[in-house]
Amino acid sequence: MNCNSCESKKAVETLKVARGQIDGIIKMIEDERYCIDVSKQMLSVIGLLKKSNMIILKQHLKTCVQDAMLNGKGDEKIEEITLILEKYMEK
Repeated sequence: MNCNSCESKKAVETLKVARGQIDGIIKMIEDERYCIDVSKQMLSVIGLLKKSNMIILKQHLKTCVQDAMLNGKGDEKIEEITLILEKYMEK
């Protein structure tokens, strides 16, 4: 994966936002803030993690999987993606 790509930078920025929100959630819990407010912030972080994951998976399809398909090694990459999607759908 090209970590300097525009998509990788988007994923990293999204993860940094999530990290900041997690720090905020920890402070909210330490400050004994209202449980529903804490839960809403947690759901927001989950959404950011899912968004970042989708960016990475999309980039993987466009680069690694496409390259493997062109070089006759697509079955292995398809299996990897299938396993990730199965785990993603379980949650």
